[in-house]
Amino acid sequence: MNERDSEQVARMFVEGGYTVTADERDADAILVNTCSVRDQAEQKALGKMGIMGKYRDKKPHIVYGYMGCMAQSRGKELFKNVPHLDVVVGTQKYHRAFQYVDDILTKRLEKRMDEPAFSLAGQSVCDIAEEKDSQNTIRDHIAKDNQVSAFVSIMQGCNMRCSFCIVPDTRGAERGRPIDDIIAECKELVAKGVKEVNLLGQIVNLYGRTEFPKVDGKSPFVQLLEAVHEIEGLERIRFVSPHPIGFRSDLVNTFSYLPKLCSHIHFPMQSGSDAILKKMRRPYKNAKFIEICENMKAARPDLAITTDIIVGFPGETEEDFQDTVRTVRRLDFDNAFIFRYSKRKNTPAAEMEDQLPESVKEERNQILLKIIDELAVAKNAKLVGTRQQVLCTGLSKTNSEKLMGRTSQNKIVIFDGDAERMTGQVFDVDIEDATGFSLYGTAAIK
Repeated sequence: MNERDSEQVARMFVEGGYTVTADERDADAILVNTCSVRDQAEQKALGKMGIMGKYRDKKPHIVYGYMGCMAQSRGKELFKNVPHLDVVVGTQKYHRAFQYVDDILTKRLEKRMDEPAFSLAGQSVCDIAEEKDSQNTIRDHIAKDNQVSAFVSIMQGCNMRCSFCIVPDTRGAERGRPIDDIIAECKELVAKGVKEVNLLGQIVNLYGRTEFPKVDGKSPFVQLLEAVHEIEGLERIRFVSPHPIGFRSDLVNTFSYLPKLCSHIHFPMQSGSDAILKKMRRPYKNAKFIEICENMKAARPDLAITTDIIVGFPGETEEDFQDTVRTVRRLDFDNAFIFRYSKRKNTPAAEMEDQLPESVKEERNQILLKIIDELAVAKNAKLVGTRQQVLCTGLSKTNSEKLMGRTSQNKIVIFDGDAERMTGQVFDVDIEDATGFSLYGTAAIK
């Protein structure tokens, strides 16, 4: 979601006459879009902004800003932590970032012409207020050559209030965009050559539940999936990240009759222990999570499932952890993101008793990572000798002499070919090798 929000802001700067640079040292304005899910992300953002402050020695007019969740949660406090900071823009104000930065930069450049020793005092903005219909402002895209896949934001906010998470405070309540607006955005992307859209929401499968009615027993999210599926020229649909509470039978069934819906779902489990799920305020039990996964695989037998897991949550016993291990092995995940629990300010979990030492968190983290790696390597090895359908996304990110693409199951495939001719095309690749999380093969086209 941060990537999509950043693209929206960049688009506004481009429309305002600016040029996006890949080298921060060349920039006249630097904005850092922040995350607050874990403390490590905040510390990284603070450290990066601190280091970049040195650029003002050569460019006194440069404008520095924070956007996103950390900006929302810390607000004016950030000006004390980062003396050279100019702009703080919250999660409902992305569409105002350009105007704030441009105003400050224009005034500084004009003043510099008149007074070379101009002062920077008093030139700062902090806007973290709520704004009605802010979800409808993330809709524009930067034009990219040979763009194959694009993120489409369909909603903002979250109502779930998990005990470890500050997102409801930083992103606000659930707010969905109208289906017609989302479809129009997707059609514009397809007209520009995009073949795959990835629908984004904090809890994407709860889209529209407080704003739009069910139709024929189908949730607003299922209605949206069906509408996107009808777009001519679109090859694939993905979505991220869903919540078990929104996986009802109507959504599970879409995997049986919407072929453009990819055979991959990123489905956060968080824990395999009922006791820990209850402490996390996750309103489901482990058995229900397993049931949903098995129902989805029944609807789409080749479905790949990846997940998020938190280890070391307050009060997590060895038996709780082993419940998670057993579930991971039972569900045979294709991959997983493992996070050590991190205290977040103003969340119930931060005040819970039985906080675990970092050594225990790290030990459990390493155990699960090893298991996930073993499962992923074994799954990929089974694909050697098979033929997989791949959407070519262009040059490999690690070897510019090779092309890369993704299967419907979101597995990376590396192969030889002509980038100009093959990028954006869907074709078969004969898999000949597998190492780690990548597959290697030969395209079955000439």
